[in-house]
Amino acid sequence: MDLSRLSELDACTWTYPASAAEGRRESRLYGTRELVAAMDDKVLEQIGNVARLPGLVGAAMAMPDAHWGYGFPIGGVAAFDPEQGGIISAGGVGFDISCGIRCLRTGLAKGDILRVAGKLSDALFRDIPAGVGEEGPVKLTIPELDRVLKGGARWAVAEGYGEEDDLEFVEDHGCAKDADPSCVSGLAKSRQRGEMGTLGSGNHYLEVQCVERIHDAEAAAAFGVAEGQVVVSIHCGSRGLGHQVGTDYLVSLAQAATRLGIALPDRELACAPIRSPEGEQYFGAMNAATNCALANRQMLAHVTREVFRRFFRDAAVETLFDVSHNTCKPETHEVEGRRRTLFVHRKGATRAFGPGHPSLPARYRAVGQPVVIGGSMGTGSYILAASPTSEARAFSSASHGAGRSMSRNAALKRWHGRQLVDELAERGIIIRTRSMRGVAEEAPGAYKDVEVVAEATERAGLARRVALLRPLICIKG
Repeated sequence: MDLSRLSELDACTWTYPASAAEGRRESRLYGTRELVAAMDDKVLEQIGNVARLPGLVGAAMAMPDAHWGYGFPIGGVAAFDPEQGGIISAGGVGFDISCGIRCLRTGLAKGDILRVAGKLSDALFRDIPAGVGEEGPVKLTIPELDRVLKGGARWAVAEGYGEEDDLEFVEDHGCAKDADPSCVSGLAKSRQRGEMGTLGSGNHYLEVQCVERIHDAEAAAAFGVAEGQVVVSIHCGSRGLGHQVGTDYLVSLAQAATRLGIALPDRELACAPIRSPEGEQYFGAMNAATNCALANRQMLAHVTREVFRRFFRDAAVETLFDVSHNTCKPETHEVEGRRRTLFVHRKGATRAFGPGHPSLPARYRAVGQPVVIGGSMGTGSYILAASPTSEARAFSSASHGAGRSMSRNAALKRWHGRQLVDELAERGIIIRTRSMRGVAEEAPGAYKDVEVVAEATERAGLARRVALLRPLICIKG
């Protein structure tokens, strides 16, 4: 990225100034000079386009892991006021609605896993359906699926998938209350009937990880993690249903924009006012897809817990936290000394409520919300805690992952899946996958350095580092 177009506000904050002539408000990019310079120029173009949408409050923002996406850049954050014509955009949420990470602590040590690593990885790979279009053993009728879309993780627990205690540590207690299954198309529902409890493909994974380093002892104690302890991260979303919801509403929102005379800077930013029929329909469908993802991760967590207990009968496999990173949520934020309800789009960005926020579990309220930054396969991930300054800096948002540094096509030209699996095995990391092509696309070298991204997230005042995780076993589609 050409840094001459930006102004440096501090070591990890950059501004792309507003332009009245272009009808564009300010954009802010968070990250070190090296991270921002390495971003594609398309990131600046896209976040600048977001800053031209109606009803934007404050700046349009890009997180330290930002890279080019559809509509919004991945790592994009923007808040809109419904009382000032603020819009909602499918391109600001993404196709994989409510893609997120469920993190489980196990109470086990690295040595426990190493003694059974081969058999444990085989069992997880056998019991967790993964891959493009892969279906699981649960086949739902449309009325049953409607209950999933209304109930989210609460539905899953009621059906025997997991424990009531899990819900306290899931964003929104496991259920998006504004879901409207009637706004989800029949095609979207038909795509999901056999996909509940499945992992998917691409950058989705289930990873058994070991805590290698503690950065913040107080937050680590609150989160219940310590050096040498094993955790499990489950990264997935709303599968075929979410993708179809995104596809369906790109059309209706574009038609609404035309009807209402909204000049779109990019057709990928198809949008409608939040307080319009089309906007409200998309919001209802998006929340239904969010509940689909929350239920999906709850089911996968339940299967993971069962597999672990076959090997470790007394293992306390508990939900540390579950948070989405492709959403649009109504939240109350202070703007210029006044509390306002805003609709915050996070596209490849994680909600990060700081210490004292009333929605957080009592166990975490003093230290802030857990934030999980997923790394690339074979490298590492981070658990962070939301900073007290996260609200003022970015409407309580933080990075969600390492962020791609090259496209999937470029990765395919550079790496071979079988070779990567063998190299990682030599480093003690077991990969179980149904697609060697998928492994090559997700090669560790195709992503930014997760430690650099996590450090920049901390320096930007978004979330502070708590624990570095290293992979032991990775299950992929």
